[in-house]
Amino acid sequence: MGSILIKDTTREQRERIVAESIGNVNGSCDGCAAGLIDMYQDYIDGKKEIRDINMAFRANYESGIDGPEKSECGYAR
Repeated sequence: MGSILIKDTTREQRERIVAESIGNVNGSCDGCAAGLIDMYQDYIDGKKEIRDINMAFRANYESGIDGPEKSECGYAR
Protein backbone atom coordinates (compact mmCIF):
# COMPACT_ATOMS: atom_id res chain seq x y z
CA MET A 1 0.00 0.00 0.00
CA GLY A 2 1.18 3.48 -0.76
CA SER A 3 0.66 6.66 1.18
CA ILE A 4 -2.54 7.11 3.20
CA LEU A 5 -2.17 10.89 3.40
CA ILE A 6 -5.18 12.93 2.31
CA LYS A 7 -3.20 14.58 -0.48
CA ASP A 8 -2.34 11.15 -1.92
CA THR A 9 -5.79 9.52 -1.72
CA THR A 10 -9.31 9.96 -3.01
CA ARG A 11 -12.36 9.94 -0.78
CA GLU A 12 -13.20 6.43 -1.98
CA GLN A 13 -9.71 5.21 -1.09
CA ARG A 14 -9.96 6.78 2.37
CA GLU A 15 -13.33 5.10 2.94
CA ARG A 16 -11.76 1.77 1.97
CA ILE A 17 -8.72 2.39 4.22
CA VAL A 18 -10.96 3.03 7.24
CA ALA A 19 -13.29 0.11 6.46
CA GLU A 20 -10.40 -2.33 6.00
CA SER A 21 -8.65 -1.10 9.15
CA ILE A 22 -11.71 -1.46 11.36
CA GLY A 23 -12.89 -4.75 9.88
CA ASN A 24 -16.41 -6.12 9.59
CA VAL A 25 -18.61 -3.49 11.19
CA ASN A 26 -21.81 -5.48 10.62
CA GLY A 27 -20.62 -8.74 12.16
CA SER A 28 -21.25 -9.91 15.69
CA CYS A 29 -20.35 -6.55 17.17
CA ASP A 30 -21.60 -4.75 20.25
CA GLY A 31 -22.14 -1.55 18.27
CA CYS A 32 -18.73 -0.04 18.94
CA ALA A 33 -17.51 -0.19 15.33
CA ALA A 34 -19.99 2.42 14.15
CA GLY A 35 -18.48 4.86 16.64
CA LEU A 36 -15.03 4.13 15.27
CA ILE A 37 -16.18 4.91 11.75
CA ASP A 38 -17.65 8.20 12.99
CA MET A 39 -14.34 8.98 14.67
CA TYR A 40 -12.56 8.77 11.31
CA GLN A 41 -15.16 10.75 9.32
CA ASP A 42 -12.91 13.86 9.23
CA TYR A 43 -10.22 11.73 7.56
CA ILE A 44 -12.69 10.34 5.04
CA ASP A 45 -13.90 13.89 4.31
CA GLY A 46 -10.31 15.08 3.81
CA LYS A 47 -10.34 17.43 6.80
CA LYS A 48 -7.89 15.74 9.20
CA GLU A 49 -5.08 13.22 8.78
CA ILE A 50 -5.55 9.81 10.36
CA ARG A 51 -2.47 10.26 12.57
CA ASP A 52 -3.93 13.50 13.99
CA ILE A 53 -7.21 11.75 14.83
CA ASN A 54 -5.34 8.92 16.55
CA MET A 55 -3.12 11.32 18.51
CA ALA A 56 -6.13 13.37 19.67
CA PHE A 57 -7.91 10.20 20.78
CA ARG A 58 -4.95 9.01 22.82
CA ALA A 59 -4.39 12.46 24.34
CA ASN A 60 -8.01 12.79 25.47
CA TYR A 61 -8.59 9.23 26.68
CA GLU A 62 -9.47 8.86 30.31
CA SER A 63 -11.17 5.91 31.93
CA GLY A 64 -12.75 7.97 34.67
CA ILE A 65 -12.07 5.17 37.14
CA ASP A 66 -9.36 5.60 39.75
CA GLY A 67 -7.32 2.49 40.31
CA PRO A 68 -6.49 1.02 43.70
CA GLU A 69 -3.66 2.55 45.67
CA LYS A 70 -0.68 0.30 46.28
CA SER A 71 0.34 -0.46 49.85
CA GLU A 72 3.39 -2.32 51.12
CA CYS A 73 1.77 -5.75 51.06
CA GLY A 74 -0.46 -5.39 48.02
CA TYR A 75 -3.40 -3.27 46.98
CA ALA A 76 -5.44 -1.27 49.44
CA ARG A 77 -9.19 -1.22 49.04
